[in-house]
Amino acid sequence: MRYLLPATALLLAACQPPAKPLTPAESARLSPRDQRLAQLYAGSCKACHTVADTRAPLTGDRTQWDPRWAKGEDVLLTNAQVGFGNMPANGQCFECSPDDLKALVRFMAGREQ
Repeated sequence: MRYLLPATALLLAACQPPAKPLTPAESARLSPRDQRLAQLYAGSCKACHTVADTRAPLTGDRTQWDPRWAKGEDVLLTNAQVGFGNMPANGQCFECSPDDLKALVRFMAGREQ
């Protein structure tokens, strides 16, 4: 009986529909629930993470973010802080603290709590 809960959780996770790609328009409609984060996102992240031509992973598109997330949240946070590829350090968010960047990465990766 004590194994019922973990087994049920495993079955439910297996029944999740596969992630579907988002269009840039669908991505552009997303915004963090927290007002301050929404302002930071709109001022620095949104310009690239809702435009397919930038090759930045689209906000909310788990098909693009899941392989990155698999490398670990700490790797994504470090990349956001020091820059990665075409992304400048801190995503040019001069007001962003490390906690802000972590929350923004979680939001864009579809893992907002």
